[in-house]
Amino acid sequence: MTQALETTEFAAWEEKYRAFDTKMRDAGIHPRTIASFRRYYRQLVSGETGLIPETDLIPVDRLPRFEELGRYEMAGCAALAHTVVIKLNGGLGTSMGMNRAKSLVEVKNGASFLEIICRRILHLRSRYGMTIPLILMNSDHTRTDSIDTLNRYTALPVPGVPLDFLQNRVPKIRQADLLPASCPENEDLEWNPPGHGDIYNALVISGCLDTLLKNGYHTAFISNADNLGAELDPIILGFFISEHLTFLMEVAIRTDADRKGGHLARTRDGRLMLREIAQCCESDHPNFFDIRKHRYFNTNSIWIDLHHIHRMMDPADAFIDLPMIRNAKTLNPRDPGSIPVYQIETAMGAAISRFPRTGAIHVPRSRFLPVKTTNDLAGLRSDAYCLTADDRIVLDTDRTEGVITELDNRFYRILDDLTLRFPWGMPSLKDCETWSVIGDVRFGRAIRLQGSVRIINETGEPRSIPDGSVLNGTIRL
Repeated sequence: MTQALETTEFAAWEEKYRAFDTKMRDAGIHPRTIASFRRYYRQLVSGETGLIPETDLIPVDRLPRFEELGRYEMAGCAALAHTVVIKLNGGLGTSMGMNRAKSLVEVKNGASFLEIICRRILHLRSRYGMTIPLILMNSDHTRTDSIDTLNRYTALPVPGVPLDFLQNRVPKIRQADLLPASCPENEDLEWNPPGHGDIYNALVISGCLDTLLKNGYHTAFISNADNLGAELDPIILGFFISEHLTFLMEVAIRTDADRKGGHLARTRDGRLMLREIAQCCESDHPNFFDIRKHRYFNTNSIWIDLHHIHRMMDPADAFIDLPMIRNAKTLNPRDPGSIPVYQIETAMGAAISRFPRTGAIHVPRSRFLPVKTTNDLAGLRSDAYCLTADDRIVLDTDRTEGVITELDNRFYRILDDLTLRFPWGMPSLKDCETWSVIGDVRFGRAIRLQGSVRIINETGEPRSIPDGSVLNGTIRL
């Protein structure tokens, strides 16, 4: 059904909103979050979809390349003393069947994402002689276990600086009548995090922003906890500082694997902006997916001027008005038969169109190693990637590109199922370019894959690959 309301219905939007206002106030939601939700809810009931048409955009042809910016390194080293690292750590890994922080999943040599992040921060401190704080943006569901992990690294805390702050939450909206969704048997399902664009509100509401500024920190590098390629780099920091930017986005060249990721573009008046797939109408999908037209995708790694956030958020009810994303979901994400809802969300990178003096930089693919699915995790766990002595995740020295992994969702999508079918760990992928598995296949130990490998089991019964097998080409079991 269309959500564009008739004039008489639109006049009553305040009455519909009142149910949300009561719900949020009763739950102790901060007034700043309530104010931002109210604005986005009004856009929703007025029929706004948050869609950005192709006709409003100009493709971005070329950007500064990381490899060209070595001259900025000295300026970056000098600025490290005033810089913090913030990791987005609110995700539960529900796409992999998890119900705890994804960053706690073992990824390499027995270490989790978060453990590798902590160790890498300590290496950077030692290398540059600077006390660089690490801060997590947690959710209620990820906070306890994640802080327990951080507390195991006794050298990690920085006096006066918190280890984390909490993201906010807003109510889910029933698609049928645009009223609050209800789930008495599990009230947590009535709420959703408002996207990583919430970080600006959360920094202010938590008091973390004021604390950082009072302790002399001016710049923040923000990235996803599941992207071990994203780390503090003095060259990029130096570019950000020297060019007097308030916001800098790291982008990479799109490939077919990145067609659905948010891409960079310019508005007709020349401002940089970000468009996500949820902001693209179906008729514009061919343009959105055209990786030659829209060349750069957002890696969700950004650099921001903390003073400027403070100036933008100074009034008590102010918030950064990011483009709304109307995300159509079901109330229970694990139950496609549950009632349809909208989640109002925003994207962190969309602030590039709201800040003054913004920029984007083309970074190498090595700075983008996200794990969104078990396919990504399987590749990273394999010997195609190495964990160095200073806790960097890098490609094996004989490789120039990562291995493409496609595992049958029916049997490998859930983390526990992946572990069950690879009890001895991943096969050797050092000499493998692409591999796919169709059907239920169990892998023995010391298996090697070479070239392009396609493993097919259409028997309807589990099949096993013996220890020590060397596989190439198509294998039918």
